[in-house]
Amino acid sequence: MSKKVHHVVPSVSGGWNVKRPGTSRASRHFDTQADAVSWAREVARQAGSELVIHRRDGTIDTIEREDAYGRDAHPVQDRH
Repeated sequence: MSKKVHHVVPSVSGGWNVKRPGTSRASRHFDTQADAVSWAREVARQAGSELVIHRRDGTIDTIEREDAYGRDAHPVQDRH
């Protein structure tokens, strides 16, 4: 089973897109990154998916893991 992921990525025409891997079209387009992140965060919560936020240069800024929005199959172990 593939893991559900949503990405907030810069759009080549300006603004920001929310996309799923392997799709050519954005789920939704926004003028600001903050608006895109806000909408994508809610979608990820509802879907129980991971949210990946990219910087303007395309590098990953933040990964909000699945455990924030659903059950984590691989929880972080405390090593103390």
